[in-house]
Amino acid sequence: MANFYQLKAFAKHWLTVVDQHSIHSPFFYDFYTKVIQNKEGPDRFSEIEKLRSNLLINTSEIAVADLGAGSQKLSGSKRKLMDIANTNLTPFKYARLYHNIIRYLKATNIVELGTSLGITSLYLAMNEDSQVTTFEGSHSLADVALTNFEYFDKNNIELIEGNINSTLPEFVQNPAKINFVLMDANHQYAPTLLYFNLMMRRLNEKSIVVLDDIHWSEEMERAWNELRASQLVYGSIDLFRCGILFFDPDLNRQHYVWSL
Repeated sequence: MANFYQLKAFAKHWLTVVDQHSIHSPFFYDFYTKVIQNKEGPDRFSEIEKLRSNLLINTSEIAVADLGAGSQKLSGSKRKLMDIANTNLTPFKYARLYHNIIRYLKATNIVELGTSLGITSLYLAMNEDSQVTTFEGSHSLADVALTNFEYFDKNNIELIEGNINSTLPEFVQNPAKINFVLMDANHQYAPTLLYFNLMMRRLNEKSIVVLDDIHWSEEMERAWNELRASQLVYGSIDLFRCGILFFDPDLNRQHYVWSL
């Protein structure tokens, strides 16, 4: 259940939402029609969604160490997989959105901060020509995710386990550019800005960064507002649950609030 802050943020978001008739930028109109409005049915994703359904009824318990803000609904070190799935997994329409963005970009180098049970990772890795690097701080969650990757015979996903504060700085030393980044790890202000600034070393002007749960708390909203106002950012889309950042100077600092 959403807290009062999230309800207030949603009401504010809803009052500022626009549709395609208010989009004057050719790029953003194309992005809206080809990515946001692409409501491809669940049949294409049925196998991954079958795994999601199984996780939602899985009563097995694992020990989970929260390294970030975590879910306030879950307490204690032992948690049922069904509870983790119910609170942590990205909803289908957003997982589909991330897949749509990757197809639109023709992204081949993808990074996910926050693997959890690996459902979103599987969406990001649907294009076999892409390479997904995903980061997870919890050993037990990483084990579950790796099992799921093995079940789908996914050879284009590399999972880096450990505290992202330690593993990400080493990763960004590689000069190869990254096309798409999904930040869904530590939902706090300081780590969010730290990870963004680290990832900027690996991005170019055509890269896209998605920040999850931008209205989850006051400090996440503060992080989102600060990032979208950054001199490095030339366009943004607020979809309430997530925000999308663009870095192409040709976009002339355009910012939109849309619904998904």
